[in-house]
Amino acid sequence: MIGMNLPDGLAPVADGLHLWAPAHTGTWGFANCLLITSGEEAALVDTPYDRVMTEALVAAAGSLLPAGGVRIIVNTHGNGDHTFGNGCFPGAEIIATKAGAEHLCHEPSPQQMHFLTHQTPADQPLGWYARRHFGRYRYEGVEAVPPTLTFSGRHELAVGDIQVELIEVGPAHSAGDLVVHFPGRGVVCAGDVLFAGDHPVHWNGPLANVVAACEAILALEPEVVVPGHGAVMTPRDVQCYVTYLRELEALIHSRHAAGFSADEAAADILGSGFHDQLGLPERIVILTAVEYRHLDGDTGEPDLVALAARAADWAYRNRGDD
Repeated sequence: MIGMNLPDGLAPVADGLHLWAPAHTGTWGFANCLLITSGEEAALVDTPYDRVMTEALVAAAGSLLPAGGVRIIVNTHGNGDHTFGNGCFPGAEIIATKAGAEHLCHEPSPQQMHFLTHQTPADQPLGWYARRHFGRYRYEGVEAVPPTLTFSGRHELAVGDIQVELIEVGPAHSAGDLVVHFPGRGVVCAGDVLFAGDHPVHWNGPLANVVAACEAILALEPEVVVPGHGAVMTPRDVQCYVTYLRELEALIHSRHAAGFSADEAAADILGSGFHDQLGLPERIVILTAVEYRHLDGDTGEPDLVALAARAADWAYRNRGDD
């Protein structure tokens, strides 16, 4: 199991924008968080997965933080690895999309995550996988704090003299994704619309919606794009990601048309070595299952734990000497 090894500083991205990037590939939960500071005002795009990580971020920010601390939090979407740290900033305004807020009840809670990592059978696929990838986090005493302000479409705010545009691009990765655009800085913070270094995971989809969200980012003509996980990206990197998504979409659709089950299709795609330089190949199982839901006309809510269990089963069966 990968340890924490958290960054002890924030990297400058542009004037007034600093990135806290845990930068672990091959595992889950180490999300990027972007600190915005101007004068005596500070805001944070996304918060870490637990209190330990959130306190590490605050300590790493050090003198960058004004005396009043973080007063505004923007959650790019509702997954816990981008929101569970919200409660460490009492009194902060928390902004998210209306759709994201409405679907929070479908997100695994801290209590559910604690159960998965401590009370599921360790010798069974889901219990093994949960401990391997989520056992390092401390969900005890974590409260999922919902947004205090929601919007649909677009929302603008200012942090000191930094103009910030929030643009709804979901449903894509989740039901209520947004991206954060800094028009005066040439930066877009993409949340989990984008992943770097690993195969992505997208819970809502379809993949065409994720492609559309990426194209909306490119249309903003950024110089720098901050993904939800992994290293900072260029527009060229985003275009390569779009190519990946379109290739995967074609592979899934062809297997669906040929009568493969979702699990058979995922196994076949994985067996072909599809982008096997990336970590977490089992996420292809989730992406395929989600795409099949759309192809089959299933309009119900995705069950995130059930989808993760399918990926865990594939990873357990293909774990080698691990």
